[in-house]
Amino acid sequence: MASRICSSFLVMLTFFALAGCYTTPVRHLAADAALLQAGKSTQQDVIVFLGDPDEQQVLGEGVEKWLYKEKDTSFFEKTPLVGPYLGAPAHNQVVVTFRNGIVTESVYSYSDKDDLDWANDFSWQEKKK
Repeated sequence: MASRICSSFLVMLTFFALAGCYTTPVRHLAADAALLQAGKSTQQDVIVFLGDPDEQQVLGEGVEKWLYKEKDTSFFEKTPLVGPYLGAPAHNQVVVTFRNGIVTESVYSYSDKDDLDWANDFSWQEKKK
């Protein structure tokens, strides 16, 4: 009886330990976008490096833009109830422009809440209303 309880406990412990190892795939937009080469990389290369785009825009005449977005939140920002007060998530974005299926431009940008709150950085300057 004791060995049966012990083995059941061991199986459950192993299951939970392995379940804790599972994570969802993560994109690293800055590093992956750096792999793209203007004039050489194709749409298929972009899909391999960055995956399917979050948004697509056809501009016409063989020109197309793909948008990749990512929101980074820290462990503390994911905490229920108090997480939003412990920080602000960072936003990463890559815009890839194609002409006839070949990358012509790849632009990476990063912003967080402090970047959008620039008006408060200049307390000495009077704000116009």
